[in-house]
Amino acid sequence: MLEQFEGLIKKRIVLITGKGGVGRSSVTAAIAMAAARAGKRVLVAEIGDGRDNEQRIHDYSPLARLFGLDHLPENKAEIMPGVWGSMLLPLKGHELFLASVFRVGALAKAALHSEALRRLFQAAPSLREVGIFYCLLTYLRQKHTDGTPSNELIIVDMPATGHTLALTGLPKILLSMVSRGPIADALREGQSYLNDPDQASAYVVTLPETLPVSETIELLEGLKNTNMPVGGVILNHVAQDPFTTEERLRLEKVFASHRAQGTPLLGEESFHYFEEARRESERLAREISVPLLRLPDAPPGCESLVSFLADSLLSSAAVRAGAPQ
Repeated sequence: MLEQFEGLIKKRIVLITGKGGVGRSSVTAAIAMAAARAGKRVLVAEIGDGRDNEQRIHDYSPLARLFGLDHLPENKAEIMPGVWGSMLLPLKGHELFLASVFRVGALAKAALHSEALRRLFQAAPSLREVGIFYCLLTYLRQKHTDGTPSNELIIVDMPATGHTLALTGLPKILLSMVSRGPIADALREGQSYLNDPDQASAYVVTLPETLPVSETIELLEGLKNTNMPVGGVILNHVAQDPFTTEERLRLEKVFASHRAQGTPLLGEESFHYFEEARRESERLAREISVPLLRLPDAPPGCESLVSFLADSLLSSAAVRAGAPQ
């Protein structure tokens, strides 16, 4: 097992983030599967919307589909051997928080029946993130019958990068305004997990393409500003370059001298794809200061992308930055 992956599964909470379309959900599911195979009790989660259970229209969930479900369960439930799933819902978090304050769950439910209060929770700045944050904190607090954490590893498939920074920056922002009381206490407790590199890490998933690499570099800087530890960058869909250096030089001359009226020649688009992938992989490795984990492209006819990626994480197929491709 790779040293990097061993370090990942020793965390309590891992946030998987990155630009849309980079395979974030597939990587999340693969990490969960691989960690379960390594003997961890894993909770995989994604963030739901802000509407209540009766009004909420479930959006398409790529992560849930990878486990054969339409949606992750609203309350924690086992979705494959060793892996539990749950949605992190803002209003569920608000209810859990109010129950901790009132000490009576029925009072919390009654309070949230107020239309005005529900609208406040949904519309007020940062209160949505507070609900998600408290859901997460609740799962971090849960204990197994032997006294160890019930959820040894919590993996969150984060939505757009802006949501990631909103969640990781929440404690610092709110504690600057609210320094006392139950909200402040919960924020500090959550902060003790999220800002501790021994317990938490964010991993940014990207592709060997110009725009995803540029956004990854920007996101790493944003995470640094919120004091969120970064475990590394996961470069997904790394294809094996079929061209040697000598072949590449010869093909460049052929394409430059034989193109007819700007029309690409047969094989030229594939050639330039591998050129961009090589160039951007090198730029990424050069620009970042965190570990880089490369996941190979699935071979043709692969029956399960998630299982293939899980195998890659647990084997030498996933290689570190600087290793030959």
